[in-house]
Amino acid sequence: MTDNFASQARQEDRATWVRLRTLILLRWLAITGQIVTIAVASQILELQLNYGLLYLAIGASFIANTIAMFIYPENKRLSENEAMLTLMFDVSQLAFLLYMTGGLNNPFALLILAPVTISAATLRLKSTMILGIMALALITIVGFYHVPLRTAEGFILRMPDILAFGFWMAIVIGVLFLGAYAYRVTGETHSMSEALLATQMALAREQKLTDLGGVIAAAAHELGTPLATIKLVSQELSEELDDPILREDAELIRDQADRCRDILRDMGRAGKDDLHLKTAPLSAIVREAADPHSQRGKSLHFDISPAPGGGNEQPTIRRQPEIIHGLRNFVQNAVDFAEANVWIDVHWTDEVILIRIIDDGEGYPTHLLGRIGDPFVRKRRSPADPRRPGYEGMGLGLFIAKTLLERTGAELSFANGSDPFLPKEERPVRSGAIVEAIWPREGMAEPQEDQRPALGENQRIEA
Repeated sequence: MTDNFASQARQEDRATWVRLRTLILLRWLAITGQIVTIAVASQILELQLNYGLLYLAIGASFIANTIAMFIYPENKRLSENEAMLTLMFDVSQLAFLLYMTGGLNNPFALLILAPVTISAATLRLKSTMILGIMALALITIVGFYHVPLRTAEGFILRMPDILAFGFWMAIVIGVLFLGAYAYRVTGETHSMSEALLATQMALAREQKLTDLGGVIAAAAHELGTPLATIKLVSQELSEELDDPILREDAELIRDQADRCRDILRDMGRAGKDDLHLKTAPLSAIVREAADPHSQRGKSLHFDISPAPGGGNEQPTIRRQPEIIHGLRNFVQNAVDFAEANVWIDVHWTDEVILIRIIDDGEGYPTHLLGRIGDPFVRKRRSPADPRRPGYEGMGLGLFIAKTLLERTGAELSFANGSDPFLPKEERPVRSGAIVEAIWPREGMAEPQEDQRPALGENQRIEA
């Protein structure tokens, strides 16, 4: 659901990234530069130009800018078609100026790259391609048909044909390269921003669940004693009362106290913010992360043991929402694509803590293995996986998990347990995708029991 929403927003909102005010300011800069250039050509270079038509073209841009400033508010954001038509006007105006001033013999022909680059950074691919084709067509036309540049003595200023052709080729390559480069880099930048926003939302949700669980745990802890007292007193009353109606009422109070105790116990299983549960053994945190996926028809196998050089006592670490949510996402991914089994290996040494999640599925696609953990790896038009009905993944979940775990100091690696092109009968048991996370033990593990300070009283959680 998060993947689909983010991809849809990324595609539909791209056309509204640019404000009209931005294009107006750029056009004012272009108008100023054109006026200064014509003044230099007239007063210093003394070129013979049709200054009336040139100023008419500049005046058209001036009028268009003035009208836009008075009609639309400053925060107006252009639609796809509005932005494309605005940039088309700029390309046409620039092409007319080039036609009147020597075509490709005018070094300012290079400015035809600017509108195409702006389009690539703000509009969709289709609009950018239309604008790019238009720019290339116009620059080609003015290369053949233009008013020559003449000096005051009547001499024509023109480049040799080979240089003119080279200049045209440079503009064509520049339009293609800068357009593709700006489109790709801008798209990746915004994809990363959206993915990081989704990561923050996922972490905030996990933190809220943890805080809510803390309230429940504190309530269960604080209400345990009065409920036990109520149960004890009601039981004594039921034994001492002779009136059957009063005895029945006392038994009802006892039963309801038991019910309250059971409800708080069940709710308290999710409450982990009690001070003595802010930290937990490594295995408990891993099992907690995997627990929501333990009843989905796949077998989860845990191997929790010290690695060579590690002590027998497993480390105790902080219950960070980043770790729980990240591991849970990886376990979910393994369960989704496993045939029947998922192995979760937990090992430690004196230097590092290692968690490895392996499934017996097909493994990662080989052409995407190097991009695992990048957001929006898959395109929206990719068919939905039958193992995940109704889910159209694009790598955002893995990106969130990877980002959250890396924030805690983990180093992650992704691999396949076997060659995906091998026949199934030749593959090892653990043949699917492998995710390995390694943390430095220092900074992750809590001090040993005899080195810990007193916990103190439970603290109130402020709303």
